[in-house]
Amino acid sequence: MNVKLLKSTKDAEKICAVAARLCYSAAKIDDIDENFTTDKVKDLLSKVISSGHHSVLEHASFTFGVEGVSRALLAQLTRHRIASFSVQSQRYVKFKSGVDFVFPNTIKKDEKLLKKYNNFLKITESLYKEFLDAGIPAEDARYILPNAATTQIIITMNARELRHFFSLRCCNRAQWEIKEMACRMLSLARKEAPLLFEDAGPDCLREGCRETSTCGKHWKKEKL
Repeated sequence: MNVKLLKSTKDAEKICAVAARLCYSAAKIDDIDENFTTDKVKDLLSKVISSGHHSVLEHASFTFGVEGVSRALLAQLTRHRIASFSVQSQRYVKFKSGVDFVFPNTIKKDEKLLKKYNNFLKITESLYKEFLDAGIPAEDARYILPNAATTQIIITMNARELRHFFSLRCCNRAQWEIKEMACRMLSLARKEAPLLFEDAGPDCLREGCRETSTCGKHWKKEKL
């Protein structure tokens, strides 16, 4: 898995702070913008985030490039409605040089099951190539590819939705692959805009676990 932060809103933290101040000020936008110091931005964002007034965070967006994740992950990711996704197409892309697959650690630990898994994937890949060589369109040959087949994704979310995404997918109870991706995204976002994501992560970092069955372990951001 490879995760990169491709682009983010310039001066994202200041823009969100200016938007927050505008809601409660009679001053002109230019005057608000000019009078913002780093300390003012930090203080205002801290108050806005802690009070739950997160709508102003929607003015900052972040775009990530993700490679080497499974179609199983993609199915989970697209449940997040307030986001934009561009996905490598199995309909138009012909993987003639080979198909890459994700190998779960639980399978890799079992030698016998890993061998069966490998054999299954080899047979699937071989049949896929046979279909393409026979003139079967890629959009039809792809029907035999499993959830383990990898893909590439461009993901864009605003800061508010990212915080929500991190609260769900960085949780210890999240599925392992999307959790790994989410934690890498959070690490990159926090480096880019620490004021917006300092306390971002699963709910146990703030108000406590909301899961019906808790994992019993407090999540620590230091592991990022």
